[in-house]
Amino acid sequence: MNAIERALGILLLLTGGQRSAVDLARRFDVSVRTIYRDVDRLMALGIPVEAERGAEGGYRLARDYIQPPVALTRGETAALLVAQALVRGLRATPLVAELDSAEAKLLASLPRAARELFSQGERIVGIERPPADIFHTEPEIAGPGDMQRAVDGFMHGVLASRRVRITHENPYRARIVDYDIEPHGILFDRDRWYLFGHDVDLGSDRLLRADRVREIEVSGMAFRPRAALSVQSQIGRAWLSRAMRRWEQEGEVSVLRVTAAQAALLRRDWYYRHALFRAPEGERVEVRIPNVDPAVILPLVRWLGPGAELVAPQDLRARLAGELASMRSLYPSTDEI
Repeated sequence: MNAIERALGILLLLTGGQRSAVDLARRFDVSVRTIYRDVDRLMALGIPVEAERGAEGGYRLARDYIQPPVALTRGETAALLVAQALVRGLRATPLVAELDSAEAKLLASLPRAARELFSQGERIVGIERPPADIFHTEPEIAGPGDMQRAVDGFMHGVLASRRVRITHENPYRARIVDYDIEPHGILFDRDRWYLFGHDVDLGSDRLLRADRVREIEVSGMAFRPRAALSVQSQIGRAWLSRAMRRWEQEGEVSVLRVTAAQAALLRRDWYYRHALFRAPEGERVEVRIPNVDPAVILPLVRWLGPGAELVAPQDLRARLAGELASMRSLYPSTDEI
């Protein structure tokens, strides 16, 4: 029996419960030192073998490594395969390697005809990506992150209840920051994943875009999940309202005066609805947006049209006035025709 066959045999025995090194050495007719090397080989492959010291000790698999068998009907199996095909249409699929192996097991349980159908899930399930948002353009980042790697790493942290170390880039502030996060969940919004957890250094909750993660590493530091901390608290983009209030304190703000109808239109937008709307003065509403990028603010004011006034900052106001005057020159009045 070679080393690979022996390691597989050890793994099969451990699925039945704890075994001592002496017992395993006797079972395979090798030395205890050889068993130590075989176990190290299994652990190097990612198999969670735990060691218990003492007279009653031995090796065992982590208690949650192999789940108990679950009996599924054909319809339940098909429903899971449809859900998997749907998830694969996203820009990143959490735990994609584990999903591949689970899918193979589910397919193997189906009759041949159904297996052939669901093995090509993209033929029967499609997902449409959100269109580009031309009124809220986003800056490019210097080194685009690997969203798949970030989501997988974060989820492994969630499953193991271990902290993750993240290097994250913020293109709006042109800075790269390291975080030590207790991971609690992930959120999918507008074709991208967000990572939600507790910032250990600041003692506050944090939501980070996965595609802006430069590096991610699951640390050896375990933590106890906070029962009161749920990703559901971020639904409705509550995080964006909090972020806008923080951005107002950290940087410059664009101030608009708009009509009540235009304010109502902005409140329907996924992003601008979280801006600060001041109580109306007569027919006008003041809107404060924590962004002074001309490529963002000027198209927005032009899109809102007559009735929308850019009050501040003054350099943007002057630039908009010049652009509108240039446009006006292309449309002579009826008296001038």
